[in-house]
Amino acid sequence: MKVTIDPTRCVGHGLCYMNAPSVYVDDDQGYGHPVGDGTLAPEQHADAELGAANCPERAITLTP
Repeated sequence: MKVTIDPTRCVGHGLCYMNAPSVYVDDDQGYGHPVGDGTLAPEQHADAELGAANCPERAITLTP
């Protein structure tokens, strides 16, 4: 699975990285970004889904 965050939709609520810090991090302005290149290990899938489900702007995309 891979995670991406659309920077045009993210407004920096921080719910992704607060709920799933192993998958998402914030930048200097508080906008969310995936850890590394966004490629996830199987044990990170549940956290990635939790972070995506909590994004009010639906800026997070998970792809197989």
